[in-house]
Amino acid sequence: MIHDTPAAFEAAPQKHLAVFGMSGLGKTRLASLLRGAGEWYHYSIDYRIGTAYMGEHINDNLKRQAMQVPFLAELLRSDSIYITSNISFDNLSPLSTFLGKPGDPARGGLPFDEYMRRQALHRRAEINALLDTPAFIARARDLYGYPHFIADTGGSICEVVDPENPEDEVLKTLSSHCLMVWIEGPESHTEELIRRFERDPKPMYYKPDFLLPLWQAWLDETGATPETADPDAFIRHAYRHAMAHRAPLYAAMAKNWGVTVTAAEVETVRDAADAMAMVAAALGRAAART
Repeated sequence: MIHDTPAAFEAAPQKHLAVFGMSGLGKTRLASLLRGAGEWYHYSIDYRIGTAYMGEHINDNLKRQAMQVPFLAELLRSDSIYITSNISFDNLSPLSTFLGKPGDPARGGLPFDEYMRRQALHRRAEINALLDTPAFIARARDLYGYPHFIADTGGSICEVVDPENPEDEVLKTLSSHCLMVWIEGPESHTEELIRRFERDPKPMYYKPDFLLPLWQAWLDETGATPETADPDAFIRHAYRHAMAHRAPLYAAMAKNWGVTVTAAEVETVRDAADAMAMVAAALGRAAART
Protein backbone atom coordinates (compact mmCIF):
# COMPACT_ATOMS: atom_id res chain seq x y z
CA MET A 1 0.00 0.00 0.00
CA ILE A 2 1.22 3.51 -0.74
CA HIS A 3 0.32 4.49 2.86
CA ASP A 4 0.81 1.80 5.52
CA THR A 5 0.11 3.74 8.71
CA PRO A 6 -2.36 6.45 9.77
CA ALA A 7 0.54 8.85 10.36
CA ALA A 8 1.95 8.29 6.87
CA PHE A 9 -1.45 8.90 5.32
CA GLU A 10 -2.18 12.02 7.36
CA ALA A 11 1.26 13.48 6.57
CA ALA A 12 1.05 12.81 2.81
CA PRO A 13 0.85 16.12 0.90
CA GLN A 14 -0.94 14.32 -1.94
CA LYS A 15 -3.58 11.74 -0.99
CA HIS A 16 -4.81 9.29 -3.62
CA LEU A 17 -7.72 6.94 -2.94
CA ALA A 18 -9.52 4.29 -5.00
CA VAL A 19 -12.85 3.24 -3.49
CA PHE A 20 -14.55 0.00 -4.45
CA GLY A 21 -17.52 -2.12 -3.45
CA MET A 22 -21.09 -2.88 -4.48
CA SER A 23 -23.08 -0.07 -6.09
CA GLY A 24 -25.25 1.83 -3.64
CA LEU A 25 -22.89 1.77 -0.65
CA GLY A 26 -21.63 5.34 -0.93
CA LYS A 27 -18.65 5.36 -3.32
CA THR A 28 -19.96 8.19 -5.49
CA ARG A 29 -21.36 10.09 -2.52
CA LEU A 30 -17.94 10.01 -0.84
CA ALA A 31 -16.15 11.04 -4.04
CA SER A 32 -18.61 13.88 -4.66
CA LEU A 33 -18.25 15.11 -1.09
CA LEU A 34 -14.45 15.23 -1.44
CA ARG A 35 -14.72 16.93 -4.83
CA GLY A 36 -16.94 19.54 -3.21
CA ALA A 37 -14.22 20.23 -0.65
CA GLY A 38 -12.25 21.89 -3.46
CA GLU A 39 -8.89 20.09 -3.41
CA TRP A 40 -9.96 16.68 -4.67
CA TYR A 41 -10.21 15.43 -8.26
CA HIS A 42 -13.04 12.93 -8.77
CA TYR A 43 -12.24 10.30 -11.39
CA SER A 44 -15.34 8.26 -12.22
CA ILE A 45 -14.43 4.93 -13.82
CA ASP A 46 -17.97 4.38 -15.11
CA TYR A 47 -18.03 7.84 -16.69
CA ARG A 48 -14.68 7.17 -18.35
CA ILE A 49 -15.99 3.84 -19.66
CA GLY A 50 -19.12 5.46 -21.05
CA THR A 51 -17.33 8.35 -22.75
CA ALA A 52 -13.83 7.38 -23.82
CA TYR A 53 -14.30 3.67 -24.48
CA MET A 54 -17.98 2.95 -25.03
CA GLY A 55 -19.24 6.31 -26.26
CA GLU A 56 -19.09 5.44 -29.94
CA HIS A 57 -20.83 2.10 -29.36
CA ILE A 58 -23.52 3.82 -27.27
CA ASN A 59 -24.12 6.51 -29.88
CA ASP A 60 -24.20 4.01 -32.75
CA ASN A 61 -26.84 2.06 -30.86
CA LEU A 62 -28.93 5.23 -30.46
CA LYS A 63 -28.57 5.94 -34.17
CA ARG A 64 -29.52 2.36 -35.03
CA GLN A 65 -32.77 2.85 -33.13
CA ALA A 66 -33.38 6.21 -34.78
CA MET A 67 -32.80 4.73 -38.25
CA GLN A 68 -35.90 2.60 -37.74
CA VAL A 69 -37.97 5.82 -37.86
CA PRO A 70 -38.12 7.02 -41.49
CA PHE A 71 -38.38 10.69 -40.53
CA LEU A 72 -35.26 10.50 -38.32
CA ALA A 73 -33.43 8.22 -40.73
CA GLU A 74 -33.66 10.79 -43.51
CA LEU A 75 -32.36 13.53 -41.24
CA LEU A 76 -29.47 11.37 -40.05
CA ARG A 77 -28.42 10.46 -43.57
CA SER A 78 -28.32 14.13 -44.54
CA ASP A 79 -26.43 15.09 -41.36
CA SER A 80 -29.32 17.34 -40.40
CA ILE A 81 -29.48 16.10 -36.82
CA TYR A 82 -26.91 14.95 -34.30
CA ILE A 83 -27.63 12.13 -31.86
CA THR A 84 -25.44 11.50 -28.83
CA SER A 85 -25.86 10.29 -25.27
CA ASN A 86 -25.96 12.73 -22.37
CA ILE A 87 -24.01 10.56 -19.95
CA SER A 88 -22.83 12.21 -16.72
CA PHE A 89 -21.43 11.29 -13.30
CA ASP A 90 -24.99 11.24 -11.98
CA ASN A 91 -26.67 9.64 -15.00
CA LEU A 92 -25.01 6.53 -16.37
CA SER A 93 -28.20 5.23 -17.98
CA PRO A 94 -26.81 5.41 -21.55
CA LEU A 95 -24.11 2.89 -20.57
CA SER A 96 -26.56 0.60 -18.78
CA THR A 97 -28.99 0.77 -21.70
CA PHE A 98 -26.27 -0.20 -24.16
CA LEU A 99 -25.21 -3.21 -22.06
CA GLY A 100 -28.79 -4.41 -22.19
CA LYS A 101 -30.40 -7.63 -20.95
CA PRO A 102 -30.61 -11.03 -22.61
CA GLY A 103 -33.94 -12.52 -23.59
CA ASP A 104 -37.22 -11.83 -25.33
CA PRO A 105 -36.81 -8.86 -27.74
CA ALA A 106 -40.50 -8.01 -27.32
CA ARG A 107 -39.72 -7.27 -23.67
CA GLY A 108 -36.56 -5.30 -24.37
CA GLY A 109 -34.16 -8.25 -24.48
CA LEU A 110 -31.11 -8.81 -26.66
CA PRO A 111 -30.05 -11.96 -28.53
CA PHE A 112 -27.65 -13.72 -26.18
CA ASP A 113 -24.68 -13.54 -28.57
CA GLU A 114 -25.14 -9.77 -28.90
CA TYR A 115 -25.51 -9.45 -25.13
CA MET A 116 -22.21 -11.30 -24.64
CA ARG A 117 -20.52 -9.15 -27.29
CA ARG A 118 -21.49 -6.03 -25.37
CA GLN A 119 -20.35 -7.61 -22.10
CA ALA A 120 -16.93 -8.24 -23.67
CA LEU A 121 -16.74 -4.64 -24.86
CA HIS A 122 -17.46 -3.46 -21.33
CA ARG A 123 -14.78 -5.70 -19.83
CA ARG A 124 -12.08 -4.27 -22.07
CA ALA A 125 -13.36 -0.73 -21.50
CA GLU A 126 -13.37 -1.17 -17.72
CA ILE A 127 -9.82 -2.50 -17.66
CA ASN A 128 -8.66 0.38 -19.85
CA ALA A 129 -10.42 2.96 -17.68
CA LEU A 130 -8.86 1.51 -14.52
CA LEU A 131 -5.40 1.48 -16.11
CA ASP A 132 -5.90 5.15 -17.03
CA THR A 133 -5.87 6.08 -13.32
CA PRO A 134 -2.17 7.11 -13.15
CA ALA A 135 -2.58 9.36 -16.18
CA PHE A 136 -5.56 11.07 -14.57
CA ILE A 137 -3.67 11.52 -11.30
CA ALA A 138 -0.98 13.34 -13.28
CA ARG A 139 -3.58 15.30 -15.23
CA ALA A 140 -5.38 16.36 -12.07
CA ARG A 141 -2.12 17.55 -10.54
CA ASP A 142 -0.38 19.12 -13.54
CA LEU A 143 -3.32 20.55 -15.46
CA TYR A 144 -5.78 21.50 -12.74
CA GLY A 145 -3.58 21.78 -9.65
CA TYR A 146 -5.50 19.27 -7.52
CA PRO A 147 -3.27 17.81 -4.79
CA HIS A 148 -5.67 14.98 -3.92
CA PHE A 149 -7.40 12.36 -6.04
CA ILE A 150 -10.19 9.82 -5.62
CA ALA A 151 -11.02 7.10 -8.15
CA ASP A 152 -14.68 6.09 -7.93
CA THR A 153 -14.64 2.56 -9.33
CA GLY A 154 -17.59 0.63 -10.71
CA GLY A 155 -19.23 -2.23 -8.86
CA SER A 156 -17.90 -4.70 -11.42
CA ILE A 157 -14.20 -4.03 -10.73
CA CYS A 158 -14.01 -7.39 -8.93
CA GLU A 159 -15.10 -9.09 -12.17
CA VAL A 160 -12.05 -7.89 -14.12
CA VAL A 161 -9.26 -8.52 -11.59
CA ASP A 162 -7.76 -11.49 -9.74
CA PRO A 163 -7.21 -10.37 -6.14
CA GLU A 164 -5.18 -13.50 -5.35
CA ASN A 165 -2.68 -12.84 -8.14
CA PRO A 166 0.14 -10.55 -6.93
CA GLU A 167 0.92 -9.76 -10.58
CA ASP A 168 -2.60 -8.68 -11.53
CA GLU A 169 -2.02 -5.72 -13.86
CA VAL A 170 -4.99 -3.64 -12.78
CA LEU A 171 -4.54 -4.12 -9.04
CA LYS A 172 -0.78 -3.53 -9.23
CA THR A 173 -1.37 -0.30 -11.13
CA LEU A 174 -4.10 0.97 -8.82
CA SER A 175 -2.39 0.04 -5.56
CA SER A 176 0.92 1.59 -6.62
CA HIS A 177 -0.80 4.94 -7.13
CA CYS A 178 -3.79 4.89 -4.74
CA LEU A 179 -4.77 3.58 -1.35
CA MET A 180 -7.49 1.08 -2.13
CA VAL A 181 -10.52 1.34 0.15
CA TRP A 182 -13.31 -1.25 0.25
CA ILE A 183 -16.71 0.00 1.40
CA GLU A 184 -18.17 -3.10 3.05
CA GLY A 185 -21.92 -3.38 3.49
CA PRO A 186 -23.63 -5.43 6.21
CA GLU A 187 -26.00 -8.26 5.33
CA SER A 188 -28.97 -6.05 6.15
CA HIS A 189 -27.72 -3.50 3.65
CA THR A 190 -27.37 -6.27 1.07
CA GLU A 191 -31.08 -7.01 1.33
CA GLU A 192 -31.87 -3.32 0.86
CA LEU A 193 -29.65 -3.20 -2.25
CA ILE A 194 -31.48 -6.21 -3.65
CA ARG A 195 -34.88 -4.59 -2.98
CA ARG A 196 -33.68 -1.38 -4.64
CA PHE A 197 -32.43 -3.29 -7.67
CA GLU A 198 -35.64 -5.29 -7.98
CA ARG A 199 -37.62 -2.04 -8.10
CA ASP A 200 -35.43 -0.73 -10.91
CA PRO A 201 -33.29 -3.49 -12.47
CA LYS A 202 -30.23 -2.20 -14.32
CA PRO A 203 -27.88 -4.07 -16.66
CA MET A 204 -24.46 -4.95 -15.21
CA TYR A 205 -21.20 -6.57 -16.26
CA TYR A 206 -20.41 -10.13 -15.10
CA LYS A 207 -17.42 -12.32 -15.89
CA PRO A 208 -18.32 -15.14 -18.31
CA ASP A 209 -17.50 -18.00 -15.93
CA PHE A 210 -20.16 -16.63 -13.57
CA LEU A 211 -22.69 -15.51 -16.18
CA LEU A 212 -22.78 -18.44 -18.62
CA PRO A 213 -23.67 -21.22 -16.14
CA LEU A 214 -26.12 -18.90 -14.40
CA TRP A 215 -27.90 -18.19 -17.71
CA GLN A 216 -28.09 -21.87 -18.65
CA ALA A 217 -29.37 -22.83 -15.18
CA TRP A 218 -31.99 -20.08 -15.44
CA LEU A 219 -33.21 -21.38 -18.80
CA ASP A 220 -33.34 -24.94 -17.45
CA GLU A 221 -35.19 -23.85 -14.31
CA THR A 222 -37.77 -21.68 -16.06
CA GLY A 223 -38.17 -23.77 -19.22
CA ALA A 224 -37.55 -20.63 -21.28
CA THR A 225 -35.44 -20.35 -24.42
CA PRO A 226 -32.93 -17.56 -25.11
CA GLU A 227 -35.62 -15.95 -27.30
CA THR A 228 -38.45 -16.15 -24.75
CA ALA A 229 -36.66 -15.53 -21.42
CA ASP A 230 -37.92 -12.57 -19.38
CA PRO A 231 -34.98 -10.10 -19.46
CA ASP A 232 -35.85 -8.27 -16.22
CA ALA A 233 -36.54 -11.51 -14.35
CA PHE A 234 -33.15 -12.86 -15.37
CA ILE A 235 -31.10 -9.83 -14.39
CA ARG A 236 -32.91 -9.71 -11.02
CA HIS A 237 -31.93 -13.35 -10.59
CA ALA A 238 -28.35 -12.59 -11.68
CA TYR A 239 -28.02 -9.62 -9.32
CA ARG A 240 -29.10 -11.63 -6.29
CA HIS A 241 -26.50 -14.28 -7.09
CA ALA A 242 -23.89 -11.61 -7.85
CA MET A 243 -24.14 -10.22 -4.32
CA ALA A 244 -22.91 -13.53 -2.90
CA HIS A 245 -20.43 -14.02 -5.76
CA ARG A 246 -18.79 -10.61 -5.39
CA ALA A 247 -18.53 -10.34 -1.60
CA PRO A 248 -15.51 -12.67 -1.20
CA LEU A 249 -13.81 -11.05 -4.21
CA TYR A 250 -14.10 -7.60 -2.62
CA ALA A 251 -12.89 -9.01 0.70
CA ALA A 252 -9.83 -10.54 -0.98
CA MET A 253 -9.09 -7.24 -2.72
CA ALA A 254 -9.18 -5.44 0.62
CA LYS A 255 -7.13 -8.10 2.40
CA ASN A 256 -4.39 -8.29 -0.23
CA TRP A 257 -4.38 -4.80 -1.68
CA GLY A 258 -6.01 -2.24 0.65
CA VAL A 259 -8.13 -1.43 3.68
CA THR A 260 -11.78 -1.72 4.70
CA VAL A 261 -14.34 0.82 5.89
CA THR A 262 -18.00 0.08 6.48
CA ALA A 263 -21.00 1.57 4.75
CA ALA A 264 -22.13 2.77 8.18
CA GLU A 265 -18.86 4.70 8.59
CA VAL A 266 -19.26 6.26 5.15
CA GLU A 267 -22.79 7.36 6.01
CA THR A 268 -21.45 9.40 8.95
CA VAL A 269 -18.90 11.30 6.84
CA ARG A 270 -19.89 14.97 6.62
CA ASP A 271 -16.76 16.56 5.15
CA ALA A 272 -13.22 15.89 3.97
CA ALA A 273 -11.85 15.87 7.52
CA ASP A 274 -14.29 13.11 8.48
CA ALA A 275 -13.28 11.13 5.39
CA MET A 276 -9.58 11.43 6.20
CA ALA A 277 -10.19 10.34 9.80
CA MET A 278 -12.18 7.34 8.55
CA VAL A 279 -9.40 6.23 6.20
CA ALA A 280 -6.73 6.76 8.87
CA ALA A 281 -8.73 4.60 11.28
CA ALA A 282 -8.96 1.88 8.62
CA LEU A 283 -5.18 1.97 8.17
CA GLY A 284 -4.81 1.68 11.95
CA ARG A 285 -7.01 -1.42 12.01
CA ALA A 286 -5.05 -2.96 9.13
CA ALA A 287 -1.72 -2.26 10.84
CA ALA A 288 -2.96 -3.82 14.08
CA ARG A 289 -3.74 -7.09 12.26
CA THR A 290 -0.22 -7.44 10.84
